[in-house]
Amino acid sequence: MARIQGEKDTSGGGLRQVVFTGSGRAVTKTITCAEIMKRKVGSLHQLTKLQYKVVKEVWESTEGAVTQMTVHRTVPSISILLSKDPLDPQEPGYQPPESLGALWEEKERADPSSQATGKRPLEPLLYSGLHHCKRTCLGEGVSVTPSPLTG
Repeated sequence: MARIQGEKDTSGGGLRQVVFTGSGRAVTKTITCAEIMKRKVGSLHQLTKLQYKVVKEVWESTEGAVTQMTVHRTVPSISILLSKDPLDPQEPGYQPPESLGALWEEKERADPSSQATGKRPLEPLLYSGLHHCKRTCLGEGVSVTPSPLTG
């Protein structure tokens, strides 16, 4: 990460681009890693490509019989290119750099009271009519009338 951030290393210079790839269950982790990099470095152009890979799995019996089972699975795969240099905005999967300041300003415009305290606003109660009652969970198919709180 230090090389793409522009910090000097012994090899001379920083990187301009990095590619994150993952397939199967690693797709979500790949996206998370790319998002962390975008947040840390900032001003990165993104190009995302999705595809499917066919994976051949060979299963061998653990018992004495010599049997094999071959399975062909189709798994999702993702490649995320992050670049300091501009990329083609017409390319499908392109995302321009976003400034974090713009996101914060948008939230503050929506709720100016949070700007003064630095805290997020309290969410309205989901069960506002039942503020004097406590909820009881007994399981599926069982209903209970909420009883008022005491003390």
